[in-house]
Amino acid sequence: MSRKIFAAGIVICIVMASITFLAGCTEEPEPEPGDERPVIVADDSEATPEGIAQTANGSNQFALDFFLKLSDDEENIFFSPYSISVALAMTYEGARGPTAEEMQSVLHFPEDDTVRRSSFAALHNHINNNSNEYLLSTANALWAQKNYPFLAEYFNIIERYYAGNASNLDFVGEPEKSRVTINDWVEDQTNDKIKDLIPKGQIDEWTRLVLTNAIYFKANWLTQFDKDDTRDSDFFVDSETTVTVPMMSIRDESFNYYSTSGLEVLELPYEGEDLSMLILLPSEGQMDSLESNLTLENLAEWRSNLRNREMDIYIPKFKFETKYLMNDNLKEMGMPTAFTDSADFSGMNGKKNLYIAFVIHQGFIDVNEEGTEAAAATAVGISETCVPPSFNANHPFIFLIQDNETGNILFMGRVTDPSQ
Repeated sequence: MSRKIFAAGIVICIVMASITFLAGCTEEPEPEPGDERPVIVADDSEATPEGIAQTANGSNQFALDFFLKLSDDEENIFFSPYSISVALAMTYEGARGPTAEEMQSVLHFPEDDTVRRSSFAALHNHINNNSNEYLLSTANALWAQKNYPFLAEYFNIIERYYAGNASNLDFVGEPEKSRVTINDWVEDQTNDKIKDLIPKGQIDEWTRLVLTNAIYFKANWLTQFDKDDTRDSDFFVDSETTVTVPMMSIRDESFNYYSTSGLEVLELPYEGEDLSMLILLPSEGQMDSLESNLTLENLAEWRSNLRNREMDIYIPKFKFETKYLMNDNLKEMGMPTAFTDSADFSGMNGKKNLYIAFVIHQGFIDVNEEGTEAAAATAVGISETCVPPSFNANHPFIFLIQDNETGNILFMGRVTDPSQ
C-alpha cells in the first residue's frame, strides 16, 4: 500500500478540547450519529481535571515522539496515539521494575496509579459519550490463554479502569482460530475498516495474552465541500515529482486560520464543533523545519493564535491505510527490556516469565467532501518465555558412541536396568 507523506505538508490532528484524538469504535454496521451502542463504563470516580490533562498530554507527547520516529520514511503516516497509549497502558499495569520504568518514560504515563487509571477511565468514558452529531467511540478487550494462572488482581484493574473484559482462547491448541477470533472482534469494532490486524504467524503456542484496543470515528464537516467543485489538480510531492489528485475546494467561507513565517494553520470543524481537523501546512520544502518544531508547546501556541477569517481553501481528497509492527520503534525509543527474556510482567501472573512478543497498529482514514471516517486498532501480544526442554532418562534407552567427523558408530548399546 502507498504511504508517502504529502510533501505539501499536511499533518492531521483530530482536536477535542485540549486533547488530540483519532478515536472510536462501533458495533453496528453503517452506523449513523446518534445510534445507541452498548458501552462499558470505566471507573473514573477519582479522576481530576489535572490528572486527565496530565494523561492526555502524555499521550500527545508520545504522539509527537512516534510521529518523528516514522517521519524519516517518505511515506504517508497515520496512526492513533490514543489507541497505542491505551493498549500499552493496559500492558504497563502488569509491568514491574526496569520494564515499567522504561515503558513509563517512553509512553509518558503518570506514575501515580490512581491518577493514571482514573484518567484513562475518564478519557474512555468521554470518548464513548454518544453524540447526535458524530460517531466517536473506543473499546478494549483482553484475550487470555485458557487455564493460564493470571492474577485476578490484574484482570480486575483492566476491567475496572479500562473497561476491558477478558475472554479465554486456546492459543496453545488453536493459535490460528484464536487469531481469527481477535481479528473478527477488531473488524466488528471498527465498522469493517481494520481487517486482519494480527497477521498469520504472530500468534503461536507460546502466546499467553493479547491486549487490544479498537477505535472508530466518523463525522461530517460543519461546512461541507461541494462535490461539483472537486477538480483534478497538481500536487507537488517534491521539487521533482508532481501528481494529479482530486482537490476539494470551498470559497468565501469563514474558518479559523493562522499564518507565521513558513507555516499556515487551518482548523476544519466537524458538525457539533466538539472535534476538528487541524492542518499544518509548511511552505514548500519546509517540512523538515516544521517537524523539528513540532512540540506540544508550539501546537498550543498555534492553536491559540487561530483567528476566524473569510477565505478560499483547497484540500486534497485522500484515503489510505497504514500498518506498523512497532517492536523496533519502541525499543529504539527507550523500552527494549519489555521485548526480552529479562522483561518483568510479574504483575500479570506473579512470575518473570512473560514478555511482549509484538505490538501491531493499523489505521484507516478517508477524507472526502462530506467529512472524515477514521479507524485504528492496536494489539499487544504477551508470550511466555520458552521453558528449556527437560531430558529425563528415567526409563530404558539406547545409546551410541560415534565419531563426530565421520559419523562412524564406534559403540552401541541399550540400558534396560542401570542397577545391574
